Amino acid sequence: MTSLPPQPLSPLDGRYSAVVTALGDYLSEAGLNRARVEVEVEWLIALTDRSLFGSSPLSADHKARLRALYGEFGPSEIKWLAEKEAVTRHDVKAVEYLVRDRLETLGLGAIAELTHFACTSEDINSASYALTVQRAVKQVWLPKLQGVIATLHDMAHAHRDAAMLARTHGQPATPTTMGKEIGVFAWRLQRIVRQIEALEYLAKFSGATGTWSAHLAAAPEVDWMTVSQDFIESLGIGFNPVTTQIESHDWQVELYDRIRHAGGVLHNLATDMWAYISMGYFTQIPVAGATGSSTMPHKINPIRFENAEANLEIASGLLATMAQTLVTSRLQRDLTDSTTQRNIGVALGHSMVALDNLQRGLGEVSLAGDLLAADLDANWEVLAEAIQTVIRAEITAGRSKISDPYALLKDLTRGHRLTPAAMAAFVQGLDIGADAKSRLLALTPAGYTGLASALVDRI
Repeated sequence: MTSLPPQPLSPLDGRYSAVVTALGDYLSEAGLNRARVEVEVEWLIALTDRSLFGSSPLSADHKARLRALYGEFGPSEIKWLAEKEAVTRHDVKAVEYLVRDRLETLGLGAIAELTHFACTSEDINSASYALTVQRAVKQVWLPKLQGVIATLHDMAHAHRDAAMLARTHGQPATPTTMGKEIGVFAWRLQRIVRQIEALEYLAKFSGATGTWSAHLAAAPEVDWMTVSQDFIESLGIGFNPVTTQIESHDWQVELYDRIRHAGGVLHNLATDMWAYISMGYFTQIPVAGATGSSTMPHKINPIRFENAEANLEIASGLLATMAQTLVTSRLQRDLTDSTTQRNIGVALGHSMVALDNLQRGLGEVSLAGDLLAADLDANWEVLAEAIQTVIRAEITAGRSKISDPYALLKDLTRGHRLTPAAMAAFVQGLDIGADAKSRLLALTPAGYTGLASALVDRI
């Protein structure tokens, strides 16, 4: 058997590549290296802006041309770095050499030694990961999640009055509305989004073991902690002053746990939508030319929700592993975090595929209102809760002498299907006040939804 030409091993780079391309702009190796160049360049500018070690502030033109190193970062830089790393066997050192090389080209060789000044690799990496993850989450992943939430919001409002039989424990239960049930997912996800939006993205910039030792050896008169904090915060990320060689990654643990939490809620949404489709509450809108089953022409399989389930489970496993690994570093440094962080894009990529399928799936279903109504009409026994509760109120008010309303309704309804006429006859014979009896006689399963419709306004 002949070998195939080189193929993408991951479906994220093959089958699903169109969905995750925007993430690759930040969380790929090239995206990380671009951020590393950005941090190196901005640190160089920060040092010269302070005229440290006899340097002078760069001209606006020189700053612009330096910033073009990351602003216009592209194939030639990617190739240059790959070739250099093959020699250095060190990715961050290759980035340093790239910046130094470009300084010579720009006629700025006199300040070349300020490139990577007093930095350990993890100063550059922690800032670069904070930048790339922040941008990937805020500019790509969160908008995708918010798109799903917006769809859920619209569905909740559209179906706010669509009464349906609830299925607690899979059994007929007190009616609700489809809009309220869809709204529960929107409400849960909105809360998690607020938590994610409030999270910090932290970096350290304090040298080999987090002590600024080299900095002070070179210039003991400089307030290096303030210089470092000002620099990191100028990049739009937060500063962690107390670290080992690495930034402790706790912000990443918090972030990945919250993203995994969102994924759990989305997984719940996928399985519920699958169940509603199975029950016939939602019908799937046929897509022209699409095959539902390879052998059964009548079928439209709920593949969007099944695909979302699987991708969310893969993402959850990766996110949990990252959170578990990144929380620990042996003594002042080990490299377990390096390999782990290279998979951030893989985890978010599978989450993105799930979000894409959920949004598409939600847009390809139609509510079967007639089936919801028929299901309610076939389960009048769900009014037992209302009846026994009203009897209890009547007993307390002194308008009834029924001894055990729960047992009375249990005997009437458990294991039995009641017709509207039988339920009405039962209510007519109850020892309760006229107003209470009138309310119960007017009640139907479809009308027994409480504040379900009004709750949608909270979403």
